[in-house]
Amino acid sequence: MGIPQPSTPFSFEDYLDYEKEQPEKHEYVRGEIFAMAGARRTHVTVSLNLASAFKAHLRGTPCRTYMFDLKVRIEVADCGFYPDVMVTCDARDHTADLYLSHPKLVVEVLSDSTAAYDRGDKFADYRKLPSLQEYVIVDIESRRVECFRRNTENHWVLYDFEGEMECEFASIGLSMPLAEVFEDVDADNLPSTTGQTPSED
Repeated sequence: MGIPQPSTPFSFEDYLDYEKEQPEKHEYVRGEIFAMAGARRTHVTVSLNLASAFKAHLRGTPCRTYMFDLKVRIEVADCGFYPDVMVTCDARDHTADLYLSHPKLVVEVLSDSTAAYDRGDKFADYRKLPSLQEYVIVDIESRRVECFRRNTENHWVLYDFEGEMECEFASIGLSMPLAEVFEDVDADNLPSTTGQTPSED
């Protein structure tokens, strides 16, 4: 989430038209749009690791994996976001063009600038999606994955994975070692939280 761009409220349809003409991506939240900064290498690496694993696991099923440049629309919250990775098994999404509306699984890879928002207001908006079964937050610096799952009582339960644990993505029936989630991420090159200006979305 960045700095609001236009000063007058946009409708979601206005936002879609505006976004088509912009060289950079923006997210939409209740009439305001926010420019997104580019992602660091480690951010992209982890997103690709997860998307690749999801795609391979779901091959031959009705579910599909998307990343980065495809939006998700949360109509009831009047929002439009770009998740790092998402999975949908809904046939309506498979014919959509500009955005999906029925994801089953959403992944956000944290940056310093978005961590509080991804855990707070953005998660609150995502929870309004009836289709969403699992919301995953990946913390690269701590090598930790937090999986929030919707239970049968419509409550969200946190499953925390770190160290040598297997990370379970229950919504799609996949388990993978955390070492594979963070594959090709060099610990010596992780950004420091001291004196750094966050640059990824």
